[in-house]
Amino acid sequence: MKRVERLHALSEMLRRSGSRGCTADRLANEFGVSVRTIKRDLDALENSGAPIWSRPGPRGGYGLATQANLPPVSLTPAQAVALLAAVSAAPDAPYADLASVAIRKIMDVLDPRTRVKVDELARRIWVNTDQPGTRAVRSALEEAMSEQQVVRIRYTAQDGNKTTRDVEPVIFASTNGHWDLIGWCQLRNEMRWFRVSRIEHATATKTRCGTHDVEEIGIPPATSRSVHVED
Repeated sequence: MKRVERLHALSEMLRRSGSRGCTADRLANEFGVSVRTIKRDLDALENSGAPIWSRPGPRGGYGLATQANLPPVSLTPAQAVALLAAVSAAPDAPYADLASVAIRKIMDVLDPRTRVKVDELARRIWVNTDQPGTRAVRSALEEAMSEQQVVRIRYTAQDGNKTTRDVEPVIFASTNGHWDLIGWCQLRNEMRWFRVSRIEHATATKTRCGTHDVEEIGIPPATSRSVHVED
């Protein structure tokens, strides 16, 4: 890892640690460098304006002052382009439109030199922009999931059979390049998988979902994982 990338990662680790902070030994082990190198990195971050605090003693360590004004978002060109590529390559993913808005906000606050490098590198990555399904359907599903409201869908099964049913959304799942809505189907009175591309129409109702949760879906495949970011 280059030093500039390590500095970015170091500041993020300090931010996530909150008031607990991190010891120099833990930081050194995390990044595979010496404690002396970590202390030099911390000095560099502090000199750049990062509000770093230190606490002596056995339970001491380093952290970022949460109430201080942090400097603008700082990413390496490769990190910024990684975000652009991930969002652009998955236009049918849940909340993809919101992710695009967030990316634009991040791009707007990058320093000018980094932004130029990002633009140059981004031109070297192409994605297919074909978006399966309709934006209206995805918006309704996203709203229902976020607010935990029952969603009414018109669905075409693999055999061509069409039904209208009310579903309590539990999770979105990506399998083999396709997105599925998994939820409690009130028509069948059981947990069902619905291929998002087969949902012709969707409306988020005002009815709140019941108590069905992720555990009812069963054990996920060994290769699956949540997009939750671990601290």
